[in-house]
Order: sequence, then C-alpha cells, then structure tokens
Amino acid sequence: MRTGELPPPPIKQTLGFTDLRPEPGRVVVEMPAAEFHYNPLGSVHGGVISTLLDTAAACAVHTTLAAGEMYTSVDLTVKFLRPVTVDSGLLACEGTVIQRGRRTALAQAQLSDGEGRLVAHATSTCMIFPAGG
Repeated sequence: MRTGELPPPPIKQTLGFTDLRPEPGRVVVEMPAAEFHYNPLGSVHGGVISTLLDTAAACAVHTTLAAGEMYTSVDLTVKFLRPVTVDSGLLACEGTVIQRGRRTALAQAQLSDGEGRLVAHATSTCMIFPAGG
C-alpha cells in the first residue's frame, strides 16, 4: 500500500487520512481535522478520534505479522484529553506495539494536534490467528 502496489483501505479516503507511514512495530497516521468530522457540539466526533487511534494501534500490530497471519481488534480503550477542532490542525497519531505474543498483541496509540499536544490516547488488544482460521 505504501508504494502504491496495493490500493489503500477505503477508510483512508472516508476520513481523509493524508499519510500512513509504517515501520516494524510502529505506524504514524496523519489527518487534518475538518468540519465534516464534527459532532453536534462543534468538535471532532469521538468516534472519528477513536477510529484514528484504532487504525494506528492495529496497523502497528499489522507490521509484525508473518505471511499467513491475520489479526483483529479485541478491545480499544480510549482516553480523550483535549477537544479537537479544525483549529487543532494536522492530527498525527502514532501507534506502537507494546508486546507481541503468539496469539495476542498489545498496542497503544497517541494522538497529537498540530502543535504537538497530546489530545487522546488508546490501548488495544489484537488477536492474531492463521489466515483462513
């Protein structure tokens, strides 16, 4: 996907992700905060923030998979620390693997605004299994 050999996931276009940079055990996802992300109160909807955090944490786990392995999120625990609006600018979400076992992986993600302030944090457990299993 990074090199363009495979198409990006549809969620990238749906939410307006502008960059996804993977490396082993780590992913950075970027997205500018936009009004179409807003909830009725005039800030970025918590579901959008959660999706960004889930994407970064889970994709970090994805970078650790061997050929023939798949994964799925088991849980996601999110802490919202600051409101996010269009004034927050470019959001950068870094996902990292904390621990990777045979069957599960624990990952975290930190979402920062354009000024580098932490606005949300999440932890996620992913289940790892053989493809087709």
